[in-house]
This record gives sequence, C-alpha cells and structure tokens, in this order.
Amino acid sequence: MSVDMHRHFHDELNDVKVRLLTMSGEAEAALGLAVEALLERDGAKAQSVIQNDRIIDTMEMEVEETCVNLLALQQPMARDLRMLTSALKIANDLERVGDHAVNIAQSAARLAQARPITPEPEIVEMARLARDMLSDALEAFIRGDAAEAREICLRDDKVDNLHRSVFRILLTHMMEDPHMIGAGMELFLVSRNLERVADLATNVAEDVVFLVEGKSIKHHAEDRGEPRASGAQRSPTIA
Repeated sequence: MSVDMHRHFHDELNDVKVRLLTMSGEAEAALGLAVEALLERDGAKAQSVIQNDRIIDTMEMEVEETCVNLLALQQPMARDLRMLTSALKIANDLERVGDHAVNIAQSAARLAQARPITPEPEIVEMARLARDMLSDALEAFIRGDAAEAREICLRDDKVDNLHRSVFRILLTHMMEDPHMIGAGMELFLVSRNLERVADLATNVAEDVVFLVEGKSIKHHAEDRGEPRASGAQRSPTIA
C-alpha cells in the first residue's frame, strides 16, 4: 500500500470512528427523550423518538457501507481489521439501542393514556446507568482503553440487579391491585428494554477489548475481571 493510500485508509478509519460517536450520541439522546416521555407523560416526545429512529437506521447503513468497502478494497490486517469488524458490530448494537428507545417511547405513549402511575426510582436509575455505560463504552472505543472497557462490563451487574428489583416491586403492586396490571406490565417492558441497552453497552465494551488486545472476553468472566469459575478456560488471543 502506497503512502497516499495508507493515509487515505486511516483517514477513512477516523471517519468511521466519528460516525460511530455521532451515532452513539443520537442513540443516547433517543433513550433520554424516551425516558423523559415516560416520566412526564408526554406523548409528543414519545412520538418524536419513534419518528426519528430512521436517522439512527440510516447512520448504521452508512457505517456498514464504509466498513464493507474498506474491507473489500484495502484488505486490512491485524488491528485495522479488528477495528473494522468491531465497528460493524458496534454500529449494529447502536441501532438496536435506538430500537429499544423506540420500545420505551411506545410504552410511554400508552402509559400517557392510562391512569397516572409514578415509575419506580429503580427504573430512573437504570436509565441513568445504561446511558452512562453506553457513552463511556464509545469513549473507550475512541481512546482504545481496554481497562475502562472491562470496568464498564462489570457495571452491567448493577443494572441486572435493578431489573430484578423492578420485577419484584411491580409484581407485588399488581398482586395488591389488579387495576395496575396493564401499567405494571408496561413499566416492566421499560425496565426490560433498559436492561437490554446495558447489555448492548457491554457488547461495545467487549469489542473494545477485542480491538485493543485481540482477545475475545465474551463468555469469559475471568477476563472481564470477574471471579474465575472452576474449570474456566482462557479465551484465545489473536495476533
């Protein structure tokens, strides 16, 4: 590869990073607006999230097209190859975050038409944690910070615990008052979608470790910094 081609290739890689950061910002904003719609019983905000989802979808297609073209035309190796394959997965994860924001907005729109109910504080905390995880995961990706990425993976446990708490609380409410069943189920769907957003942020963080170290930590708790299970095997390393 000539010097000019090499420079152009790395300019394109930087452009992919910028697009992913922009896409992450859109996904975070959609998630935040969906939660606002839920808390404020604002149907207009909910509809805005639903209608603007196509923006995130378009961004995913643009990133995918750029990455596929670079893979086909430049045939990158080692870290550059990992960068492009990680970017493809991250773009897909961010598009799915947008879908979960839409799901939350749809629940918010339905709840806005129902008897007023105050969402549990645990749901608000889940939304904050999930957004922070997503933002920090993209920052770790841009900086190539594997240590930060591992720390983000560990945060997912807190979101999972909150999700389980929300389920128990809502189940208790619904058993005590059958009129709450409809609203309770909607709030449980919101909680479930927030839990999935945290999972997707964890996926991004795992891709950062793969990018930097050439090591897959998916399904390998010991490589995330979690306690090693008996008989656990180390994940393979890619040069």
